[in-house]
Amino acid sequence: MNQDAIAAQAWAQTIGQHALAAFGGALLVVLACTALGFVGLRRWTVRPQDSSLPPALFLGLRLAIGFGVVLGAAALFTEMMEALDAEEELGLFDSRLAEVLSQTLSPAVLRVVSVVTHLGDPITLTALVLVVALLLALQGRRWLALGWAAACAGNGVLNQALKQVFARVRPVHDHGFAVADGFSFPSGHTSGSVVVYGMLAYLGLRLLPPRWHLPAVLAAAALAFGMGVSRVLLQVHWASDVMAGFASGLAWLSVCVISIEMLRRYRRRA
Repeated sequence: MNQDAIAAQAWAQTIGQHALAAFGGALLVVLACTALGFVGLRRWTVRPQDSSLPPALFLGLRLAIGFGVVLGAAALFTEMMEALDAEEELGLFDSRLAEVLSQTLSPAVLRVVSVVTHLGDPITLTALVLVVALLLALQGRRWLALGWAAACAGNGVLNQALKQVFARVRPVHDHGFAVADGFSFPSGHTSGSVVVYGMLAYLGLRLLPPRWHLPAVLAAAALAFGMGVSRVLLQVHWASDVMAGFASGLAWLSVCVISIEMLRRYRRRA
């Protein structure tokens, strides 16, 4: 076994033994990076008429940022795909982490996590999508309702297609607090949460007063990250499944937001 494989297993051992602290610290890092990124890019999320840039350049910069996110997420997803072999470092990390978590997490922790993870269940997300779409339609925002519904539904189709392509078997999870069947890669709870809660944050940026913009984005980041972590803690997904779910969800979310923004600009000019 080479040094990289040994290091991967050592990292998995450490994270698994201190799972709550490790994932709690990771959540703080995610929220801090999200807040810094939001503040840094806020000039590109204001309305074009509030920007000092020419409208065409303003739109071009926003699209460039969006495409950059898509490319970065696609690159991460590609790395996950290429490292699925159980004998590779990532595969060894996955298996060791799942093994350690099964030995160290208490029933009380698993019980709490099994409740929290329902926020990413397909039935929960579907109900949220339908309610928000109905509210948008009743407010006369039919195009926005259509974009919202198409983004969320499209991710579900994409995730199922990817699962069938890779056909990865889930880790063993016989603790009784959660049951999951079907293929594992990428995580549907994770990608679904990224897209649905991410789109909800996008709607917040479009419709809420500015003082609610940062809280909306931070809430979406926390929910999406929490859903991904819950799947690892419950051992119903390998860690790389969740990373791939983040990547595919973020890529699809970016594509949808870019498309909605371009459609909105086209309709204004029509």
